[in-house]
Amino acid sequence: MNKQLSDIKYSVLDLATVVQGFTPADTFKRSMELALQAEAQGYTRYWFAEHHNMIGVASSAPQILIGYIAGGTKTIRVGSGGMMLPNHAPLIVAEQFGTLATLYPGRIDLGLGRAPGTDQVTAMAIRGENMNAPNHFPQDVQQLQKLFSAGNANGKIRANPGEGLDIPIWILGSSTDSAHLAAALGLPYAFASHFAPTYFTEAINIYRKNFKPSAQLSAPYIMACVNVVAADTDVEAKRLFTSLQQFFMGVITGKRALLQPPVDSMDTIWNPYEAEAVNQMLAYAFIGGPETIRREMQGFIAETQIDEVMVTSHIWDHQAKLKSYRLFAEALAGVGV
Repeated sequence: MNKQLSDIKYSVLDLATVVQGFTPADTFKRSMELALQAEAQGYTRYWFAEHHNMIGVASSAPQILIGYIAGGTKTIRVGSGGMMLPNHAPLIVAEQFGTLATLYPGRIDLGLGRAPGTDQVTAMAIRGENMNAPNHFPQDVQQLQKLFSAGNANGKIRANPGEGLDIPIWILGSSTDSAHLAAALGLPYAFASHFAPTYFTEAINIYRKNFKPSAQLSAPYIMACVNVVAADTDVEAKRLFTSLQQFFMGVITGKRALLQPPVDSMDTIWNPYEAEAVNQMLAYAFIGGPETIRREMQGFIAETQIDEVMVTSHIWDHQAKLKSYRLFAEALAGVGV
């Protein structure tokens, strides 16, 4: 049976974007305001992504921001989208998230990624001599599962707090590699289609085909992250979208900056090659007024049959950003239709 918009959970991915003219301190206050609105509007979870050495992204310490948001809200789940496991020892992650889950029981998610969340030079600064070590991501995920399990009570290495707590683990992916792991371990799978759309369809098909039920999950569960800019009209949404286009242009050119104000046209800002590269990365961007958002999201859900959609919105004006998340929630709920 095809899923409808009303069947889908919806959530927030916050990169703690720093906009031109403001500071990280402003960004964190705005994140709390967005989280409170999201909670009131039925969003399921509020996640932060780990990034490093990016001037326009202030989510370098998601575990701290998770505690900040969880402490200011009451019911919404808060988590990582994700913790980049190559940067951290599993025991440290278990202790940090065990602490969070002890403070905010039943509300903490742990999404895990295998990438460094930065460029290679910065990854070297983070990991040092471990930079060239073999990839231990599958083993590290299983080590985390062990540390969280009540069965580890007699283990030589124990996470305190953490042991025996209900902390759902998610596997994040931007290619097909993590799809195999999520399926083998029977864990929920979140795909970064908001910046890496190329392998999305292939990856979720691999995950569904190879999924093995586990103690955490009895059937496949897929969450797709997408870009959304919603406004009263398609024209206004497309204008607001130019801030995101400038942001991604900075990613592909290496000329990163704070999130820039929207412009009337990108034609004088990028060349055709840059435009093509950005548009490829933003294949899953839903831009428009309420009717456009609702129609295109319904098509996306019918095509992919995902279980949950996670929204990220790089919008320069904070009030316009709050409005975008409100309009998106209303579109999925059928408000005004």
